[in-house]
Amino acid sequence: MLIAFNKPFNVLCQFTDRSVPPRPTLAGFGLPPRVYAAGRLDHDSEGLLLLTDNGTLAQKLTDPKHKADKLYWVQVEGTPSDEQLQQLRDGVVLNDGPTLPAKIERFDPAPELWPRDPPVRFRKTVPDSWLAITIREGRNRQVRRMTAAV
Repeated sequence: MLIAFNKPFNVLCQFTDRSVPPRPTLAGFGLPPRVYAAGRLDHDSEGLLLLTDNGTLAQKLTDPKHKADKLYWVQVEGTPSDEQLQQLRDGVVLNDGPTLPAKIERFDPAPELWPRDPPVRFRKTVPDSWLAITIREGRNRQVRRMTAAV
């Protein structure tokens, strides 16, 4: 079984949470038993999450040795320069080592997405941009750390 699930903002990509107070998890969405997330999105990220009961498929999607592409639509503050985008394409050095090269595309205009609750912060004096970033790794908060590094 393979399920494409639109994970909401502020929901954990797991079925239980031991924190106090507990945070919303996948258990609150009536998903079938014995499915597990094939990958992760941060608690404060939203978007497509694949769930499966097929362990072999989950491993192929998540194990770094398989280098499966993972596409992220990312809103960043400001307008990245061509040089900054090239840094991301070449790979950047993070505190846990260099990243593999990424595929980067600008969105112009911004993509049309579903409304988010709460809404994304809007600031009149700080422009933002949207990027499509494809990586082949899956480190903790990797896309956030990559864009912050450049």
